[in-house]
Amino acid sequence: MKNLESVEQFNELKQSSTVVFLFTADWCPDCHFIDPFMPEIEQTFNNLTFISVNRDQFIDICAENEIYGIPSFLAYKDGVEVGRFVSKERKTKLEIEEFLNRI
Repeated sequence: MKNLESVEQFNELKQSSTVVFLFTADWCPDCHFIDPFMPEIEQTFNNLTFISVNRDQFIDICAENEIYGIPSFLAYKDGVEVGRFVSKERKTKLEIEEFLNRI
């Protein structure tokens, strides 16, 4: 999964086909909980582009998009938000797959 590098990149990517932003942080234990199975999820949903967003580095993006808990997912297609799985709760592989199947 690629890491977001700038606010400009975020704005460009969300205008592209279907992109899923994963909001995370190095210090977040629930974020690391999903690390082992995220590569498999990315492979299963290879029609989506996954981008990791460091919450601490891009706090303004989080605030603008009301991302107040991590890990959280925000999906865009052609500039329109098509899904959000936002909470401070730990997420299971099944919950993430169910979310991705809805977008």
